[in-house]
Amino acid sequence: MKVTIYSTPTCPWCKREKEYLKEKCVKFEDVDVAADQAKAAELIEKSGQMAVPVTVIEKDGAEDVIVGFNQQKLDKLLGL
Repeated sequence: MKVTIYSTPTCPWCKREKEYLKEKCVKFEDVDVAADQAKAAELIEKSGQMAVPVTVIEKDGAEDVIVGFNQQKLDKLLGL
């Protein structure tokens, strides 16, 4: 399983989600879309919008995309 969070340094919900995942010992890749225009374009392609955080969970060849910090959905998809 691979977890990627598209975020910006100033986003409070991004910080909360990353803190939550660290507390739960979930490893993730943090992508700063404010510093990387190519990754910002990738974010829009995956989510259809420029809102952050966007979390992509890749598991068994499928991708689940979560827009915003949705703890219930994260828990369900990550088996927490």
